[in-house]
Amino acid sequence: MSSFWHPFSNMAVVDGHELIIERGAGVYVYDVDGRQYLDGTASLWYSNVGYGRREIGEAMAAQSAKLAAFHTFGDYANPAALHLADRLSSLAPVPGSKVFFTSGGSDSVDTAAKLARRYFSEIGQPERTVFIVREWAYHGMHAYGTSLAGMKPNIEGHGPMVEDVVRVPYDSVDYLIDTIELIGAERVAGLYCEPVIGAGGVRPAPEGYLKQARRVMEDAGGLFIADEVITGFGRVGDWFASSRFSLEPDIVTFAKGVTSGYAPLGGVLVSPRVAEPFWTGEGAMWRHGYTYSGHPVACAAAEVNLDIIQDEDLLVRALELETELMDALAPLDDHPAVAYIRGGVGVMAAVQLADSVLSDDPDAAGRAAMAARDAGVITRAIAGGGLQASPPLTITREQLDELAAGLRAGLDAV
Repeated sequence: MSSFWHPFSNMAVVDGHELIIERGAGVYVYDVDGRQYLDGTASLWYSNVGYGRREIGEAMAAQSAKLAAFHTFGDYANPAALHLADRLSSLAPVPGSKVFFTSGGSDSVDTAAKLARRYFSEIGQPERTVFIVREWAYHGMHAYGTSLAGMKPNIEGHGPMVEDVVRVPYDSVDYLIDTIELIGAERVAGLYCEPVIGAGGVRPAPEGYLKQARRVMEDAGGLFIADEVITGFGRVGDWFASSRFSLEPDIVTFAKGVTSGYAPLGGVLVSPRVAEPFWTGEGAMWRHGYTYSGHPVACAAAEVNLDIIQDEDLLVRALELETELMDALAPLDDHPAVAYIRGGVGVMAAVQLADSVLSDDPDAAGRAAMAARDAGVITRAIAGGGLQASPPLTITREQLDELAAGLRAGLDAV
């Protein structure tokens, strides 16, 4: 028995039955008994450069010895945060973007929402408070993020939270246009958009959707907010999916791959247009921030992680893996428990279970994930009844076959 309360868990079931992961190397993790598992999900999407990168830990230790932490409120700063902010600005989809650091993805989503509303207040349009979100979306678990989610189970049972949130289908620009007309364009603050929906089932946007949705939002006067907590830093073959698809978002949320999980860090890239009221003239104080915004040790981890992504050409490798992953999973399409394979954009895919299987057992995906783990491959049941496949960007073609074999073992079990 333990006092540790696990996230997203039924503790009456989990308590005393944990799988305790002790170490990691490359694309593998190992439990306390020494058993090896291929990590088919990059943990929670974030282990882009894989495990055991000593150079990241060494950079963190060196920074900790020099300055472990000091807040950045007011006029305080540290060299690590300043340098990383400039580097991220140079990689941003919109040149000249400002960088507001957080401690993770959920922080970043809430930060972006508050900033959007505050921005419109600053420019004399305080009535713009409505956020449009897409079904199947996942935007973290803070109050804003929970309210913005497109997955009802994450919202239910918490009572009223953030108001002025409207959901639309994830794949229909026409529905988006109709919804804006119904709300009134003058009330729209922005559209939250994952370029590839992640936890909601790995759902790439239909051809042309992203650019069209971006234009619709611009015409309505609202902001296009790209949630790139998952898709950033190589996961889809570019530093950001917004860059790959030429979206020029007003705000970008990021986390996960910025450090590949070696330290908690997130942030928001803010386009010059949105930053302008706060950075020019007399400016305006934004009463928002986090204790660990710009944490120097986390920033040191990010710097070396970005070096690895760059030096090992992992952006190029991700584009190769885009095809290799789908090729490795393709034989599973004939499995009687499988409806189809979904993905094809970046190193992200889902093996969708057949409706007949899910109707007989709504938890079939969860059982298949556990059986795959018993076979030495870690996957995860995701929304809609699919199995997640999003390994580290360092995985080899042979290891992808190992991943597919483990998924097949899980499918055989159901």
